[in-house]
Amino acid sequence: MNDKKIKISLIDNQEIYRLGLIQLLSKLKYTELIGAFNNAKDFLEFLDFNKPDIVFIDIDLPETNGIEVSEIALKKNNSLKIIALTTCENEYYIEKMINLGAKGYLIKNINREGLEKAIQTVYNGGNYYSEELFDFFTKQIAKEKKIKKIVELTRREKEILQLLCEGLNNKEVADALFISERTVLGHKTNLMTKTNTKNSINLMAYAIKHKLVLI
Repeated sequence: MNDKKIKISLIDNQEIYRLGLIQLLSKLKYTELIGAFNNAKDFLEFLDFNKPDIVFIDIDLPETNGIEVSEIALKKNNSLKIIALTTCENEYYIEKMINLGAKGYLIKNINREGLEKAIQTVYNGGNYYSEELFDFFTKQIAKEKKIKKIVELTRREKEILQLLCEGLNNKEVADALFISERTVLGHKTNLMTKTNTKNSINLMAYAIKHKLVLI
């Protein structure tokens, strides 16, 4: 991480969880909490004058829901990186939030290590999802056009796919393999073409389903 702090805001109506998250974020040296809210109105008004890097949005808000709040928030700031928070694995909400453009989706039982990984991965341009959601991603692959045979991957493609499925973002993969980030992106494009997948999440789900990686 560089010296610039990651500006974070959050909206969660569960007081105990919200206060716990605030306390945890305050202990991270590379983050700056610039707003914590328990209702959509105050949060959305806050976005009119502030530009956080990452926003944690509770899906289960009482008067509205995280999907509606996220849609409005992204209209106010389309570069906003949203991490959804929830206590359950609701497939409808997962699909809606991912299609909307959420960069992360976390089950609220996540530990500090997972939270930090989510923040750093999303901030650096990647996507991060709780492990509990892999069943959903596997089901999504079943909806895609079926491929009659398992694709053949090069050694480098296998290496990159493995690291992506371990949660590394493009830059981290590039650093680990001593190649450029542009090269990683090129291989990812080839991988999605070979597997007939549309995005990184579908690609990882395909890899896990067809045992192309070790997990």
